[in-house]
Amino acid sequence: MKKDSVVWFDGELKENDKVYVHLLNHSINYGSAVFEGIRAYETARGPAVFRLAEHVERFFNSAKIYSMEINFSKSDIERAILSVVKANGLSSCYVRPLCFYNDEHVGVNTTGKNVSVFIAAVPLPSYFDGKKSDGIKCKISSWHRISSDILPVQAKASGNYLNSIIASNEARSQGFDEAILLSSSGCIAEGSGENVFLVKNGVLETPDEGSDILLGITRDTVMKIGEYKGIKVIDRKIHREELYTADEVFLSGTAAEITPVTAVDGIDIKDGKEGPVTKRIKEEYFDIVKGKDKRFLDWLSFVK
Repeated sequence: MKKDSVVWFDGELKENDKVYVHLLNHSINYGSAVFEGIRAYETARGPAVFRLAEHVERFFNSAKIYSMEINFSKSDIERAILSVVKANGLSSCYVRPLCFYNDEHVGVNTTGKNVSVFIAAVPLPSYFDGKKSDGIKCKISSWHRISSDILPVQAKASGNYLNSIIASNEARSQGFDEAILLSSSGCIAEGSGENVFLVKNGVLETPDEGSDILLGITRDTVMKIGEYKGIKVIDRKIHREELYTADEVFLSGTAAEITPVTAVDGIDIKDGKEGPVTKRIKEEYFDIVKGKDKRFLDWLSFVK
């Protein structure tokens, strides 16, 4: 973030370098924060935030799971997100709302109170360093995805992402672009920050809710696009080797958007190029988020 960036902090727009928290902040020390990742895109009508209401709803649900009391309404947070995008003069960006304990508490117990909300907006053109258009190479991680009997996987909690970090570090250290984690049952779960899709015989398939996945909003978007395009969509348990023999594989996520996967564990997916179904879905996705498909304008919240 630039030093002169504007952030929203507990109801006020402030300069980024004027916001401070204590070093013994509970969320810094224990990972007890929840967050969202949201994108705004440039459209003919100005910047628009994609599926804002759904992201804010999940933000509040994550806080509820951890008994964190957000002292603002959902409408307050929606307006705050739009105001941060506008205040920074960004036509397209990544928005990060974070709910955290703003205290000096030592000890794992919390009261659910002393909660602050921080919202920042930053440019984020490509999550995979420009490799998105060509596709990325993935590795099945030796680390398994956390499951709901360990931590609530449906809460987008900061601490959960230690699981993602260690898997991603392992994959990148071995020359891969991204990790794919297995569920506790040994089936495909998700990437370090993305949901997984495969295409086989024209059918679009993705791991189901029982596969220890975060129910991604981009995942839901892809499934709806598939149905809109007349593609059969199935969510089910998917075995590791099914990725090797798939016609196409891609990842979805707010940061990753729609990212083709050209190889898994060194095995090329088909001819190692982006597949036709992936291409159709990606093109429709960008038409939607950029306001070019008028049938999905209700998914956009325009910055005024």
